[in-house]
Amino acid sequence: MTSLSHINLEKNNFHGKIPKHFGKSCTLQSFRINSNQIEGSLPRSLGNCKGLKLLDVGNNYLNDTFPSWLGNLDQLQVLILRWNRFYGQVNTSNITVSFACLRVIDISHNNFSGYLPMIFFKNLHAIKEGYEKRDKPEYMMDVLANGTWNYAIDLSFTTKGLETMFRKLLTIWTAIDFSNNQFVGEIPKTLGELHSLVVLNLSQNCLTGPIPSSLGDLSGLESLDLSSNKIHGRIPTELNNLGFLEVLNLSHNHLKGPIPQGKQFDTFTNDSYIGNLDLCGLPLSRGCDNDAETPTKLDRDDDDEINWKISILMGYGCGLVLGLSMAYIVFTTGKPWWFIRIFERARQRLGKR
Repeated sequence: MTSLSHINLEKNNFHGKIPKHFGKSCTLQSFRINSNQIEGSLPRSLGNCKGLKLLDVGNNYLNDTFPSWLGNLDQLQVLILRWNRFYGQVNTSNITVSFACLRVIDISHNNFSGYLPMIFFKNLHAIKEGYEKRDKPEYMMDVLANGTWNYAIDLSFTTKGLETMFRKLLTIWTAIDFSNNQFVGEIPKTLGELHSLVVLNLSQNCLTGPIPSSLGDLSGLESLDLSSNKIHGRIPTELNNLGFLEVLNLSHNHLKGPIPQGKQFDTFTNDSYIGNLDLCGLPLSRGCDNDAETPTKLDRDDDDEINWKISILMGYGCGLVLGLSMAYIVFTTGKPWWFIRIFERARQRLGKR
């Protein structure tokens, strides 16, 4: 079937493995076998399907490493591996052309580990392009001899905190979902270069470090979920630049300091920040101390006052001890003739006057 361009076998009860023999004459543009009971690994022969634009194998029992070899498919726009048993690092360093046309990637709910792939994000050129096609959005479709075929239909994604079904998918809709894995390390600053990104979900991992201020450059972002990690530091004020942000979830991290105010931040509720014990400011009930340095200053003044009082007391004490010592020496060694002579002379001079 060398002319077959679309296969959709989703939501059945198929089991076993995906056949390994995709020939070099493969003309597939979309292959959907999600929501079945498929096991094993992704066949490397899928790399023969040079025109593949959509691959959805989500919700199965696939057990494999990240298919970096798919990066050679320079037409691939949608890659869905969610809810499987994929494992290991997401490594694309050995791929010459790496997912240059990819617009949607969902690898959530797997066992991926290691650092977030900085090189992978740098090569997502289709998400870097910006808004040049937003004025005339197009659906992801294939032009056939007898008309057009919308191959990206009825796709489910977790977006804005909810599982959402997309009847048709526009080419301007871009998403990265790496949630519910075991990624570690810091969030790469290069994510800020993906200017047309709409959804970013990195929740439920083991990420550390601060929130990079470069995320404030994602001017088209509508949903940002970094919850349930180990991220620390302050919330960067640059996030106030995200004028289209509808959903923000930073809960259950180690963030501290004041929550930025104004613009989109005035629309978020407590749920966006719960589990960060050191955050303060609206909408939380815990206010921020504007004179954060005051306690330190007061402590310093108190110390100076204490030191001053101690100095005075030490002076009085030393004088008292010296006076008592002299009195003791004088009156225990006999009559103080030298003192009496001085006193008599002074009295005589006063008498003459």
